[in-house]
Amino acid sequence: MQLVIGVICMSMIANLQYGWTLFVSPIEEKYHWGRAAIQVAFTIFVVTETWLVPVEGWFVDKFGPRIVVLIGGALCAIAWAINSVADSLVLLYLGAAIGGIGAGGVYGTCVGNALKWFPDRRGLAAGLTAAGFGAGSALTVVPIANMIQSSGYEATFLYFGIGQGAIVFLLAWFLAEPKHGQVPEANKSGVAQSRESYTPVQMVKTPVFWVMYLMFTMVAAGGLMATAQLGPIAKDFHLDGVPVSIMGLTLPALTFALSIDRVLNGLTRPFFGWVSDNIGRENTMFIAFAIEAVGILALNQWGQHPVAFVILTGLVFFAWGEIYSLFPACCGDTFGSKFATTNAGLLYTAKGTASLVVPFANIAVASTGSWQAVFFFAAAVNAIAAFLALFVLKPMRARQMSADVQPSKLIVEPAK
Repeated sequence: MQLVIGVICMSMIANLQYGWTLFVSPIEEKYHWGRAAIQVAFTIFVVTETWLVPVEGWFVDKFGPRIVVLIGGALCAIAWAINSVADSLVLLYLGAAIGGIGAGGVYGTCVGNALKWFPDRRGLAAGLTAAGFGAGSALTVVPIANMIQSSGYEATFLYFGIGQGAIVFLLAWFLAEPKHGQVPEANKSGVAQSRESYTPVQMVKTPVFWVMYLMFTMVAAGGLMATAQLGPIAKDFHLDGVPVSIMGLTLPALTFALSIDRVLNGLTRPFFGWVSDNIGRENTMFIAFAIEAVGILALNQWGQHPVAFVILTGLVFFAWGEIYSLFPACCGDTFGSKFATTNAGLLYTAKGTASLVVPFANIAVASTGSWQAVFFFAAAVNAIAAFLALFVLKPMRARQMSADVQPSKLIVEPAK
């Protein structure tokens, strides 16, 4: 039940990030603020969503998940209501900040709760929960796009915001963290796990944490650029309204791509999480990040063809979304369950760091007239992260977990 509640809550906040690209062009057409200025709102959203998660995680570890998700759901509704009436960049940025705080509270709580309830299958549990955030928006991509066309983006912001926030608020009342004896022992997992619980302060003093943080930032940067810029990319490729038919289904290229991307971006999280439970976190990272690098280069080469655009963006999202299951699971394995919500939240701030490069994508396109530099950058950082996973992170984690740990320096979990 806890897992299902987490998945549904994640689905309800997914559009705050993944539906954003549908609103960029309508806002620009109405106010002419410039894409780069509008995309600053996306960066503000991601920064506040991620950088405050450790604080929200501390509240969860101390007071439980319910209160944090209750407040988060309310803030998400308020944020989109503000967006619906925003007639200045300041108001748009305010809505983005409030939405980020709310979404971060919901996201960090649900992922942390999954790590605590399923220490023996962290990859799959975190993947299923994160899948709600990746695939949850797939069901609403077409309704949101249609409502923007028929009723305007303002009404779409308002009604979807209130509806999504209300569902999160109601489900939050049923969230709870596991009590002693309710969960399996960590050492029954098929992957290497620490039997110690690092406090957040102890964790950030380890080199392993900062290698994971660097890798998370690199891979997230490439994916976030695609997430935020897919609409503008399709428009610049003159594909946004071109009909595409695949397996008997015909939709405009952008709408088709967004729908498939959301589904694949969701499926990849439990899939690669399950794979990592069986073959190891770093091995799985190497495979996924390498696929992502190849997919981005292929999108640069053949993405101006409508069918190729839909298929290749699907591949890019499939090879990107797994970071939201692999890194939390890796963090829980390495640093223990007791402070899992706060620790995973600290690692998740890497997504906020990565979001700082998103506006520069528009600047690069404006100065060069092409998306090529953006694609090459994204492919390169994924390739580097793939090699870091296998040749740097893997041996470092093995050394840390096999080292003799001084009991006085760590909080040891009681025997189950």
